[in-house]
Amino acid sequence: MDNLTSPRVVKSILDKHGFHFTKSLGQNFLIDDNILKKIVEAANLSKDDRVLEIGPGIGTLTRELGTLAHKVVAVEIDQRLIPILKETLAGFDNVSVIQGDILKIDLVELVHNSFDGKPFKVVANLPYYITTPIIMGILERGLPFESITVLIQKEVAQRMVASPGSKEYGALSVAVQYYTIPRSVAKVPASVFMPPPKVDSMIVTMERRKEPPVFVEDRKLFFDVVHASFAKRRKTLLNNLISAKEILEGWTRQEIEELLWECGIDPQRRGETLNVEEFASISNSILYKKKSKL
Repeated sequence: MDNLTSPRVVKSILDKHGFHFTKSLGQNFLIDDNILKKIVEAANLSKDDRVLEIGPGIGTLTRELGTLAHKVVAVEIDQRLIPILKETLAGFDNVSVIQGDILKIDLVELVHNSFDGKPFKVVANLPYYITTPIIMGILERGLPFESITVLIQKEVAQRMVASPGSKEYGALSVAVQYYTIPRSVAKVPASVFMPPPKVDSMIVTMERRKEPPVFVEDRKLFFDVVHASFAKRRKTLLNNLISAKEILEGWTRQEIEELLWECGIDPQRRGETLNVEEFASISNSILYKKKSKL
């Protein structure tokens, strides 16, 4: 079996199929065996696991997943890679490839059809330009995932694991930490990819929480408050919420200020200093006050 982490082998396969990289698809194929092993180790796979892979490329990670897991479903957007994957994944009866756009595919239907609705793990070397919408799409749809282990742009990974008060902490941090327990596994240099991207990467694993870390009365309102609080990072929490007309239409500055003090939060703080519990307190209080006004 060809070694798909060998640059020479990869180039030979691509040349054979007349394949050229498409920059707009964020195609960077992994060509390092050590990083490959770190990804699958972080995913902690067993022979009972079902795996969803996004963007298999030429099948380098896919073959490792197929060796370790019960079943692998890989979604690839680039039609030109399908014949290559047919060749590199020959003999892997437990691996199937779906040609399509992960952002347009009905993930609920995919999980139902491919995994009988049973728990699965996500393992992928994600295209940088759509990392956040892919992750949020999986988190927000209520899919029965157990964990997400991905190789992504270092800056995005740092935002996912960031703590309140740090410059990386933002709406993505809150969302990821609401649904999962994220941890960074390893930094990955650009040199392990073909072609090398202009940024470094990081392996991150996100273990699904059995329950959210806080009680939230209205999840949409909670995330609306989170996004509003980070809308202008230099603005105070109070000023950001005053600007959030869609959440607090008809509220006076004094009413918003009083609500924050009642939550034990100084209105002059900035959004990036608040933890998940404080955001939950604000959104639950807004909902309570709205109901009491009816």
